[in-house]
Amino acid sequence: MKESKLVKLEKRKYSDRRQYLINAVRNRRKKIRSMAIEYKGGKCEQCGYYRCLEALEFHHADPTKKDFNISSRGYTRSWKRVQEELDKCVMLCANCHRETHAKLAALSGNIKMKSGLIQGTLNYRNVKGNPELV
Repeated sequence: MKESKLVKLEKRKYSDRRQYLINAVRNRRKKIRSMAIEYKGGKCEQCGYYRCLEALEFHHADPTKKDFNISSRGYTRSWKRVQEELDKCVMLCANCHRETHAKLAALSGNIKMKSGLIQGTLNYRNVKGNPELV
């Protein structure tokens, strides 16, 4: 009996568990994302949008303090590490997030807004308390 178990263990390969591992990672990422959205309040901090959770994104208020991107590598990290990174972020819907980045680019002089070039500097402390950058 011991020999047959040993033989089975030796023949087991990654490909035997491949789909299980893919599903396990996918489920963990979904769970961490749901926890992150709930942790940040479940709606856009600028406009209050909440209908489609997939449209909610995390914006680092101060990019110099950013350790990792929440969406790309964050969901594979521990919940504690994700929470620490979320504390540096505001939750925005996709539209508000794009507008925020467009305003930041305009402030740095990289693009022009329809109303003309926006001049000035950004005080990152104001972003969290007041998402209106202009």
